Amino acid sequence: MATSAPQQPKTSNRKTKIGVVVSDKMDKTVVVAVEHFRRHPLYGRQIRRTRRFKAHDPDNACRVGDQVEIMESRPLSKEKHWIVTQILRRARGEEPGGGESQGDSR
Repeated sequence: MATSAPQQPKTSNRKTKIGVVVSDKMDKTVVVAVEHFRRHPLYGRQIRRTRRFKAHDPDNACRVGDQVEIMESRPLSKEKHWIVTQILRRARGEEPGGGESQGDSR
């Protein structure tokens, strides 16, 4: 009898990136800015490069300033082919409930 080896779980080949939400004004979509550094070819100085990705946020849970992880997916619209997988860190000054403060309203 042939014994079969135990199946190993499939690992995803999808790319993931970590960035900061810079816009959440669209419905179920956020814009995530991802920074990376590259060396200048002649002068050797580190140069900061930023790319902006539109990502699907099905629960509208992300707010501006949140650090999130995004994962590539099938195209969801003309410019959106990333999905927010998790919120790593909330923006400063935001309450856990996400609601408005009951203090002064001017």
